[in-house]
Amino acid sequence: MKKALLNTLALATVAASSMAHAQSSVTLYGTVDAGIDYISNQKSSAGHGTAWAVQSGNLSTSRWGLRGSEDLGGGLKAIFQLENGFSVVNGKGSNGGYLFGRQAWVGLASDQYGSLTLGRQYDALVDMIAPMSATGSGFGGNIADHPFDNDNLNNDVRMNNAVKYRSPIYSGFQVEGAYAFSNQGGGFSMNNAYTFGASWNGGPINLAVAYFQGNNPGSTTGGALSAGSSTDNDPMFVSARTRTLGAGGSYTIGAAKVGVVFTRTMIASPTEIAQGGSLNTFDADYLTFNNYEVNGRYQLTPQFSLGGSYTYTDGSLSRAAGNASPHWNQFMLQADYALSKRTDLYLEGTYQRVSGANGIAVLGNASIYNLAASSSNTQAVVAAGMRLKF
Repeated sequence: MKKALLNTLALATVAASSMAHAQSSVTLYGTVDAGIDYISNQKSSAGHGTAWAVQSGNLSTSRWGLRGSEDLGGGLKAIFQLENGFSVVNGKGSNGGYLFGRQAWVGLASDQYGSLTLGRQYDALVDMIAPMSATGSGFGGNIADHPFDNDNLNNDVRMNNAVKYRSPIYSGFQVEGAYAFSNQGGGFSMNNAYTFGASWNGGPINLAVAYFQGNNPGSTTGGALSAGSSTDNDPMFVSARTRTLGAGGSYTIGAAKVGVVFTRTMIASPTEIAQGGSLNTFDADYLTFNNYEVNGRYQLTPQFSLGGSYTYTDGSLSRAAGNASPHWNQFMLQADYALSKRTDLYLEGTYQRVSGANGIAVLGNASIYNLAASSSNTQAVVAAGMRLKF
């Protein structure tokens, strides 16, 4: 009898352990992307001219991360995500040397009420508008980003100290809002940020709108948009205030998908602007960008796809030393072949031309992604590479 009881207790312990394991999960995931790039014109310490280089993250920034959840019962889960970026070229970490510079958050998720998370997180434009675009989470990736990634659709900027709420999806409709604290005594509105957005998925049609505002980005090292010395850190613009409004839509018909995106970014009193991998001194009263993008992708076979995008960016600069109305025309074409569900080969080209910068070098010199800027108003990049997801 005693032996039977011990056996029963042992079996119950094993069953309970198995049940607990089944109710919790931790996943290791990542992306490794590297290619050989031809760059038509780059400025360097040796001068300027054509460059050939091995580059990490032409399409998707190389990264690894951990995500997990624990079932707490009643439809409630504890969730977390930790994500780090790195360079395949030299193995160095990215995002300003942060251990988990891409994402680091923890929270609760409910099937009925949505999710509430705290930590380093993305804004609503990244979550809701970027999927309609070719850049960022879109098929064109990093080298298809808008000039200076002024609207953050290429998710270069994250919010520290952020509390984010995402609703459940009701009949295809979802809303999101987040507030990022300054974490400063007596400086509640110094280097804080907030964002909100809404999206609707109606089968072949997807629509979204979003807004972001950052106050005094880059003014402190511990705020919502912390100061940095390069574009590998936050933010892309050091200024008194940055505001971005975006709207987008996509339509899928058979093997084809087309998307349109509009964003407007307004920057008050910018003092630094990110270009070519570093922040450059910049003095102006006001700087705006209107981005108009149309993109499309066609799946010729289950393995092979062709895609492209065109972005027209209309800029406006106000300053005592003289105003300017820069314009950017940018074209992107891509061919992608999937070797498997996780591994693909790509060939992508981007061409950018700038005009109307009124002699202001940081605006008038073409600049694609975070590659070194051109010494002229044009730049072309052709990237051939491989991407593996795990």
